[in-house]
Amino acid sequence: MTRGVTIAVVGAPDIAKELGKKGTTSDLTLFNVVHDDTAVTIVEPTQFPEKFPPLLTALAMADQCLLVIPELSRSVAETIATVELADVPTTAVLGPAVGDAEVVRAFKGGRLASAPRVPLDLPMLREMVESWSAAPSEGPVRVPIDHAFPVKGVGAVALGVVRRGSLKAHERLRLFPTPKAVEVRSIQVHDVDRSEATVGERVGVALKGVEAGELTRGQILAPDGSLEVGPKVDLGPLERCRYYRGDAGPGAQLHLSLGLQVVPADLDSLDAAGTRLTADRPVAFGTGDHAYLIDLSVPTGPRIFGRASANRASTT
Repeated sequence: MTRGVTIAVVGAPDIAKELGKKGTTSDLTLFNVVHDDTAVTIVEPTQFPEKFPPLLTALAMADQCLLVIPELSRSVAETIATVELADVPTTAVLGPAVGDAEVVRAFKGGRLASAPRVPLDLPMLREMVESWSAAPSEGPVRVPIDHAFPVKGVGAVALGVVRRGSLKAHERLRLFPTPKAVEVRSIQVHDVDRSEATVGERVGVALKGVEAGELTRGQILAPDGSLEVGPKVDLGPLERCRYYRGDAGPGAQLHLSLGLQVVPADLDSLDAAGTRLTADRPVAFGTGDHAYLIDLSVPTGPRIFGRASANRASTT
């Protein structure tokens, strides 16, 4: 087995490409480092800050985050506000134009205040990221899909990282949030055929029972019954972004980010007891997963509204 890890590199473009070999490109760009028994996937939110969701998607894919701060610009400030809410171990990387005292002030009062800080030294960063690994996560297998495509003679192929449990060839899984059952025809890990893949490993999965055109980012391969599904989502109390300057309340039209799913949603209720939303289509998640609320209409400041734990989904 290879030791796999996925790292989000956010805050500055052109750093991720110095750490790995360019791979899949969309609104995200993936870079890979593979040698011996180590496989590192580096994710860059290429279309941020023009589009906000790629930033949350990169963070949702990651086991670790490199928060690169070349300067304290508006986009970097929004990145800091978002990373502060994200549940990803983070190391701050300081460019030569940024003083440690400036960063201390920017991080004061949030979880990043205790985050490690290192200089922007590419050889050191390469060595550091190659030493990291994904934390173990026991339970039913879960593979969120981030890209998909057809392969002649093979059929539908989904790409993703095993986030929980072990993925085995020939097992039958559900393609959440749809009701469709699929079979894992074969598994590749960085172009090597495998009968099984474990947490942290990035896989290419050939699927039987679905066409490539039916696969979209955010769908999840997992055993039937292992996830909550529905358009009505109950969350716990909202932890607001302390820099959010909007006025979203019940009736607001927001976006809900759950794992790699980002969907429009109406805010039905918001109080100290919890939050309820109605998404424009069913979503899937595990109880306790972090959900993020996005306000794309906010006139100034971060577009991240807040974070809460996802408790239950329903159709009514």
